[in-house]
Amino acid sequence: MTVTLASLTRQTGLTVLDHLEQSVRIPVVDGLQAQGDLIVVPFDLLARDVLIRPAALWQPVRAEGVVLVRGADGGNPHTLVADPGTCRWTTSVADFTRLTVGVFEAREVVYLLHPEHGASGCAPGRYVVRRQREFEGAWGNRLVAD
Repeated sequence: MTVTLASLTRQTGLTVLDHLEQSVRIPVVDGLQAQGDLIVVPFDLLARDVLIRPAALWQPVRAEGVVLVRGADGGNPHTLVADPGTCRWTTSVADFTRLTVGVFEAREVVYLLHPEHGASGCAPGRYVVRRQREFEGAWGNRLVAD
């Protein structure tokens, strides 16, 4: 089944900005992907750096989605959406970089949806959701603001 931006927004009730092409087919990626200030990394690439706590509380991702990260100053949300019963999400993680927002496990394709960036799909698997950071000169790094 081909999922378009129009069909995904109808299904979820979430909206995107008018300048985005609604008929575009949403790509599905099984690797690293970024969307604004959010980066999604296959868990295996960060397994030594990110720990899911033994007593982690996993929440199902409902059809209306889970807000992963909200843009700077309360801006537009990055929302993870999935068909009921196909994905779960936890924020019960430890990461010495403190960039990890959480981890999700998808048994089917799930989607990241953002009003300005549109959508992208994640193939089935386990993924780490992180904030992105950028170099800020001699004093270190700062989070990307979207």
